[in-house]
Amino acid sequence: MPSAPDLILIGVLLLALVTVESGGYFLTRVVRGLAPANRLQTNFYRAGHAHAAVLLVLSMVILSVVSYAALDGFWLWLARLGAPIAAILMPAGFFLSVLGREPEKPNRLIVLLWIGAASLTAGLIAAGVGLISGGIAAL
Repeated sequence: MPSAPDLILIGVLLLALVTVESGGYFLTRVVRGLAPANRLQTNFYRAGHAHAAVLLVLSMVILSVVSYAALDGFWLWLARLGAPIAAILMPAGFFLSVLGREPEKPNRLIVLLWIGAASLTAGLIAAGVGLISGGIAAL
């Protein structure tokens, strides 16, 4: 059973999926030519939208089982928050790095993508190791 903090965060993440849904509407406007975007922007918007949705769902999956992990303190919070933080930072890196008129390459805000990737990696490792340890302890 997920803990109270996990349930609250899952609820917040479900509500965040509504923003992804509205982003999907924007993306349909871009691909139909109704919102101006060059090829780079279109590709980054697609990647940002996809990462947002997948990472939010992944976050909810992790939160639904992380209470079984053999983790506490910092490591438990890293396992809980690594993917949700990535779900914010990675799409932000995709979207914000191509703002403006006809950008030819991503701007410096692309660093958000890499910080998000590091958060995701750390959270996945913590959750994975903690769940394996918890499973072994339960044998």
